[in-house]
Amino acid sequence: MPPISHRPRRAVGAFLAAATAALTIALPNLSAAQPAGAHPAGAHPAGAHPSGAHPSVAQPSGAKAAGAKAAAAPVRYEAESAVISEGAVESNHDGFSGTGFVNFDNKTGSYVEFTVDAPAAGSATLTLGYANGTDANRPLGIAVNGDQTADDPTFPSTGAWTTWSSVTTTVTLKAGANTIRTTSAAAEGGPNLDYVDVTAADGPAGTDYEAESAQISQGAAESNHDGYSGTGFVNFDVVTGAYVEFSVDAAQAGPARLDFRYASASADRPLDIAVDGATVADDLSFPATGAWTTWKTVSVNATLKAGSNKIRATTSGVDGPNLDKLTVTPTGPADTERPTAPANLRKDKEPTATTVSLAWDAATDNVGVTGYDIYQHGQLMKKVGPDVLAATVENLDPETSYDWTVFARDAAGNASEASNAVTIATLPAPPDTEPPTTPGNLTSPSKTATTVDLSWAASSDNVKVTGYEIYRDGALSGTSETTSTSVAGLTPNTAYAFKVRAYDLKGNKSAFTPEITVTTSGTQPGGTPDPGAVSTIASGVDVAWGLGFLPDGTGIFTERNTFNVYKLTKSGTKTLVGKVPNSQTTGGEGGLLGLEVSPTFATDHYLYFVHTAGEGNRIARMTLENNTLSGYKVLLQGMEKSRYHNGGRLRFGPDGKLYATMGDAQTESRAQDRNSLNGKILRINPDGSIPSDNPFGNAVWSLGHRNPQGLDFDSKGRLWESEFGNSVMDEVNLIQKGGNYGWPNCEGTSGDCSGSGYIAPKKTWSTSSASPSGLTIINDHVFVATTVGKRVYRMRIDSSSNLVEQKTYFQGTYDRLRTVEVDHDGDIWLTTSTDKDGTDGNDRILRIDIVYSDDGTAGDFKLSSSAFNDNATIPTRHTCAGDGTAGQDPSPPLAWGAGTTGGRSWAIVFADVANGGNKLHWAIWDIPATKLSLPEALGSGFNVPGQDGAKQKAMGSGANAQQYFGPCPGGSTHPYTFTLYAVNSSTVPGINSGSSMAQIETAIKNASTANVKLRGNSNAGT
Repeated sequence: MPPISHRPRRAVGAFLAAATAALTIALPNLSAAQPAGAHPAGAHPAGAHPSGAHPSVAQPSGAKAAGAKAAAAPVRYEAESAVISEGAVESNHDGFSGTGFVNFDNKTGSYVEFTVDAPAAGSATLTLGYANGTDANRPLGIAVNGDQTADDPTFPSTGAWTTWSSVTTTVTLKAGANTIRTTSAAAEGGPNLDYVDVTAADGPAGTDYEAESAQISQGAAESNHDGYSGTGFVNFDVVTGAYVEFSVDAAQAGPARLDFRYASASADRPLDIAVDGATVADDLSFPATGAWTTWKTVSVNATLKAGSNKIRATTSGVDGPNLDKLTVTPTGPADTERPTAPANLRKDKEPTATTVSLAWDAATDNVGVTGYDIYQHGQLMKKVGPDVLAATVENLDPETSYDWTVFARDAAGNASEASNAVTIATLPAPPDTEPPTTPGNLTSPSKTATTVDLSWAASSDNVKVTGYEIYRDGALSGTSETTSTSVAGLTPNTAYAFKVRAYDLKGNKSAFTPEITVTTSGTQPGGTPDPGAVSTIASGVDVAWGLGFLPDGTGIFTERNTFNVYKLTKSGTKTLVGKVPNSQTTGGEGGLLGLEVSPTFATDHYLYFVHTAGEGNRIARMTLENNTLSGYKVLLQGMEKSRYHNGGRLRFGPDGKLYATMGDAQTESRAQDRNSLNGKILRINPDGSIPSDNPFGNAVWSLGHRNPQGLDFDSKGRLWESEFGNSVMDEVNLIQKGGNYGWPNCEGTSGDCSGSGYIAPKKTWSTSSASPSGLTIINDHVFVATTVGKRVYRMRIDSSSNLVEQKTYFQGTYDRLRTVEVDHDGDIWLTTSTDKDGTDGNDRILRIDIVYSDDGTAGDFKLSSSAFNDNATIPTRHTCAGDGTAGQDPSPPLAWGAGTTGGRSWAIVFADVANGGNKLHWAIWDIPATKLSLPEALGSGFNVPGQDGAKQKAMGSGANAQQYFGPCPGGSTHPYTFTLYAVNSSTVPGINSGSSMAQIETAIKNASTANVKLRGNSNAGT
């Protein structure tokens, strides 16, 4: 490219003929200064023509927004019915429509404001009827919803006040009501304004992406040639392979026109155009425009997927044009036609111990098959190209049976129906008789009333250690693939013996570790929920999927494959109440899925279901009366189905709305398509109507989900969701209204997760250790049941809305786990999905007694410390004698019981009470109600580190005032008290970091409902 000289900028509007964006008008060149010429009301020359007969005259016509197309009949809005500022309604010049026209006052800033309705968001054509009997242009500024759309369009002379013409321009409107304000831009005022006709486009407006805002490789953003849009353009370096890459969001998959706006003073400067790495135009010509200030457009068609697309323009010669922007316009209906299912899936080669080889017949598609996805029981194992009809899947477990299906996909992301299913088992592993070495150093780092944590040193093996068996009191209680576990379901204050051994792929087992004995602790209400004793309520059930509880505490559950609905009492009495009609299976994860009990069941007797039907997935409602289901009613349909990825959970929120999870039905592009109900969290009213505050005007509440299943609300009314990943990560998400969770561009934290405002998950696991199907919340502790992981996870929601302190329970104890729900007593019901749901009637419903652990303190409202007994000497390390300096001492560990206080938070005040005094040393408050202990050596800071929003202050100043201040009486023994307060609010009102110790104590006392003391003594000195 030759050297570029700077030239004065011209009005940007002169170059917008091919451009559009939200709230942008495309207009021709605008005139400069206009001659004056007032027109007092009633002083216009006569020259009548029949009313409504508007003669056709030459007029300026603004270019439409990119991609806009005239379509529907125009809707007319009369100026005399609009809002008028500094103008008058008149009727003294014939030829107007309606009952008159508006005569602007002769000044700048007078306006007429129309309120117009648009059936949908997109571009629209405005045709403004006017007359101008002067010789001068009378420009009007156009603003849509308060935003000025462009420079002032011209309203040239029509030759007479009775000669009516029109000016046409294109704008972008939002769905619903819009304000369009026309404002006089000259001292002479505007023309006589008759009406505005609004014509909706039959296609969406294009979206502009500025080159200077894109990713640039070997090029620079510049602004020294006039006529560009935005803030500049990109000048490519003089090399082959320089590129500009745009990140483009498509609302749905389908064809689109890509318009590249450019300038090139001389010579053709071709570019290669690629979408997501696939070339759509090779050596696309960008002919000379004659000058660097003359801008033109080159177009090419491409197919985009829903969600994020990468569109790259790369120099294919030694140089490229100056690139201004890319405009992307959908050009036709989305491609929603699926490929045909691959036929004749079969074994291709004999399996080995770790591989299976498959072959299939080609699928067909209306546009073209772009690849095949190989699944093993709902888990993506491998992707191959469109011309590959055989593949080998590696890294499998020996001597294991696998269920295989293949799906075809196209460029729009449509997935076919599943192929036929085949089951192929891997061969046994090679002979191996050598056992692993014995695990070492078995210890118990922590315990609760019903759980014991174990850890040990890893074993080694000549091939590979597969896992570890954990034995409790001589019997196998579970397994672990790591060197730690939590054994749950124990009894408080009971001694248990534990030992561990390793095993390998061939089942060779090491010797046991030396046995250790651990005694569980006591219990108290309101503390941390730990899994206690486990009992079987029902056996012989078949894939119990949905689970809820009636007002009297009776359970009610669905069977996925039989479509049966049962009542189930705690004593194990099971009663069939009916089937959900129109239900179908998909040969995989579809069928009768989620169930929810109406919040007003006592009066309406409604049950809600998600189930698969002939056309797709549905949300339906039935009535349960006299142990019989009846009155089937569809509330929502239009959700596609597939063999896998059907979602299916239901949960009523605290807002009274019904929330549902819906998978992408194995067409991943649907997850980013706001018009699709797949790959979403849905929200509807109990009658099936759409809530007015839903973010997109349909049932969609959040998007970007693959196969969401678990669903529940925490104590703050926030929605949490668990989701099956593809092949890398499963996840738990905190759901936000209108939030985008990234799939298919982002899986957990893997993939292209940085752009498009994707919301990161709060927790991830590898897909081999989770597949999180069910989720429930107790005391802001999240419990997640997993199928592949065959375990239950428990995590606490901290004050930063993160999931912390993960515990793992029942790993390998009850096989695959499907649904976890808390009953009216605060205990957990857990359903199994044994042997990948392959055998009828071999599943169970378990009841887990939830026990609230106290780490050794009694259940009464009582404060204690493991460092010293009541009225005993406070250890030196918690006083000034520990380091010889007063202040900033390690605080002692403290624990307490909630009793019946009903405290909504806790506070502790530490004071020297010698001689009947009350010398305040330290206070900590706003401790969450769910916390019933403080660890030793709390950190420094007004906001206590790691304590979920708790705050502290101590005597003294500076750093001393930010941390526990221990006893320091200087030789004589003084009595001290730690006073625990049950506070009646989650935060103590009226205090801050500037409050004195006395003010803090007074505020805590005023907000408390009960208090109890732990006494101690000290004679520490420095």
